[in-house]
Amino acid sequence: MKRLSSILLWPINTSEKLAEYFLFTYRKMLLIFFLLATVFFTWQASHIRPDASFVKMIPAQHPFVENYIRYKDDLAGLGNSIRVVVAAKDGDIFSAEFQSTLKQVTDELFFIPGVDRSALKSIWTPNVRWTEVTEDGFVGGPVIPAKYDGSKESLEWVRTNILRSGQVGILVGNDFRSAMVQVPLFDKDPETGEKLNYKAFSALLETLVRDKYSSDTVSIHITGFAKIVGDLIDGAFEVALFFAIAFVITMVLLYLYSGSVMGTIIPLVCSLAAVIWQLGILNLLGYGIDPYSMLVPFLVFAIAVSHGVQIVNTITLESAINGAEKLPAAKHAFKTIYIPGLTALISDGIGFITLMVIEIQVIQDLAVAASIGVAVIILTNLMLLPLLMSYVGVGRNAIAKAKRGIEKKNSHWHLLSVFATKKGAIVAVLVAIGLAVLGLYGSKGLQIGDLDVGAPELRADSRYNIDNHFITSNYSTSSDVFVVMVSTPEEYCSRYETLALVDRFQFYLRNVSGVQSSISLVDVSERVTAGLNEGSLKWRSVIRNQYVINASLSYVPAGLMNSSCSLLPVIIFLDDHKAETLKAVTVAVDRFAAEYETDEITFNMAAGKAGFEAATNEVIEMAQYEMLIWVYSVVSFLCLLTFRSLRTVVCIIAPLVLTSILCQALMVKLGIGVKVATLPVIALGVGIGVDYGIYIYSKMQTYLQQGHSLPAAYLETLQSTGKSVAFTGLTLAIGVILWTLSPIKFQADMGVLLTFMFIWNMLGALILLPAIACLLHPKESVIETAD
Repeated sequence: MKRLSSILLWPINTSEKLAEYFLFTYRKMLLIFFLLATVFFTWQASHIRPDASFVKMIPAQHPFVENYIRYKDDLAGLGNSIRVVVAAKDGDIFSAEFQSTLKQVTDELFFIPGVDRSALKSIWTPNVRWTEVTEDGFVGGPVIPAKYDGSKESLEWVRTNILRSGQVGILVGNDFRSAMVQVPLFDKDPETGEKLNYKAFSALLETLVRDKYSSDTVSIHITGFAKIVGDLIDGAFEVALFFAIAFVITMVLLYLYSGSVMGTIIPLVCSLAAVIWQLGILNLLGYGIDPYSMLVPFLVFAIAVSHGVQIVNTITLESAINGAEKLPAAKHAFKTIYIPGLTALISDGIGFITLMVIEIQVIQDLAVAASIGVAVIILTNLMLLPLLMSYVGVGRNAIAKAKRGIEKKNSHWHLLSVFATKKGAIVAVLVAIGLAVLGLYGSKGLQIGDLDVGAPELRADSRYNIDNHFITSNYSTSSDVFVVMVSTPEEYCSRYETLALVDRFQFYLRNVSGVQSSISLVDVSERVTAGLNEGSLKWRSVIRNQYVINASLSYVPAGLMNSSCSLLPVIIFLDDHKAETLKAVTVAVDRFAAEYETDEITFNMAAGKAGFEAATNEVIEMAQYEMLIWVYSVVSFLCLLTFRSLRTVVCIIAPLVLTSILCQALMVKLGIGVKVATLPVIALGVGIGVDYGIYIYSKMQTYLQQGHSLPAAYLETLQSTGKSVAFTGLTLAIGVILWTLSPIKFQADMGVLLTFMFIWNMLGALILLPAIACLLHPKESVIETAD
């Protein structure tokens, strides 16, 4: 193992000497290079734009999504769409003023870029019609008659046509006090060919529709994926404010900790440079920032500060203990920090890359952004920071403060050093085991997906969720649409065998928990057949006579079959999109398909908003533990190569595992499901937490090699590296807890989870790591070290 480790670590060990020589020999040239690079990346970062896409949010390789893409052109309005409701505050929709407003809203939406105009629906569009059986046969026409003039007589015709159209509860509210416009969207702007700009689209909805047409008599309500993303992007910009506040808090605390102006400014400037470089590189590579990766720049800043504090702390101690001047102190800090720092950052970067196993592009983009951020920290904080400090130093006040601390021996650290003794170690490990058992028990209820109605990404009192509540309360069709695509050979979808099986399927769905209602070609056939027979309910069924079926399907609304009659969508309206609801529906459809599917008739899931969420949940459910296995495997392997000891790996990794278990239990307690927004948090938390363990263990190892006993070595570690680890953990936790004030709920949730992980990873490194080391090494004065 040692031979393999030596071979694999040779590039790192060799690069340390080369990097030290190059860095401190060509200081001025390198400073000019770093300055020019920072200016260039600042210019690039200024051009980065929000980048949200409906396709990025769904797992493109999942069978559900592949089925949707295969039939996408035949599924009018069942993909990405919004719903706009015009509601009368007083009275009903049967007034000339209201109808005029509804028509203007429909026209306004029709001309917004990105709208699929051919599939847009409202009672003012010609594709929404009424039908009626008369003694002369079927008659029909558009809901708004050609001779409509706003008079009482024409408004009565509108009322009658709405009742005959079957649109009550669909495009017209159940109480006749509101009307809806259904607006399907393209993923790309058909005029420019570029991806739909959700921020701009959402802004147009607000200015051209809500602000323009809201009045004392009319209110506007808007829901749909595009509006959610637009609101998320708007709210996400507040993260910049939280970032600024966190920066100021970190600056104040760092100065109080270090006592050095330059020891405060330089680490913060280098950490900020890391964020600028990251954003600049992302823009060069064609990436943008979506609402789910807005946390990454802060995490990059947090990791950079963590490493920067270690370097400044080492420089200060070297100056205080050995009286080293600026340049020698910076060189010593570089040599001391380089290998553990590089190991930690490589572990972070590769750990973040493991998020790529989750086949959802928004998470994969987050993995790329985080990995790039970690890579640039190697340059900005492991190299640029000691280079700058070799010129400015930490200052006399900081050195004097460090000397006073050394003389006092900071007696309060003795409280923690007890965990490096056998008795303290046993207590710490037993408590950790107890917490792990409680955490495992508490995490049993961890669920995949959303656990709340409406848009759980936003707060319950957000305008979007208020709008969503209004629509679900006043319309029979839910916004949570799950579409099963029944495929057949060409010209077979209208056969009796197909319609009879779909009819049985819809009857079966009525007994599935969470299903509100469903609609398909069968409903059209049954309604028209009954109409052809004087409205008799006895005829409201699928008739065996194919000629009768053909007659009943002489007119079929768009979206209920394709032109070749090889696709028959069954549109299922759900009570909500909670994880348990989606799971129940997918299991039920699978069960029915397994029993009744034939070679000619197949049931394919799933389109619609709820269908995509079901696919996303399945991907996350399969990937969450695979991701954790990869993260911990990679980090463990790198620690094994660095320290050449399995017991050392256990010391570093065990506290992180405990934090992950407790974090899952906390998610259950707070009602947070594992989803696109929360899944990466655990991996990111592990990436940051491993830095603490590597720095603590590396420093403790140094003192052990000098002949100290484990308790003495750990006390010395606490008074140097341990102090900076505690400071970093608490500072980052204070900064990220501000996220709980965000109007975006998932950012608030991430703030809670990250704060928890920062604190527990820090406590694990300071308490559990030495305790495990003590128990795994019976001779407290001896510990395995790298040769």
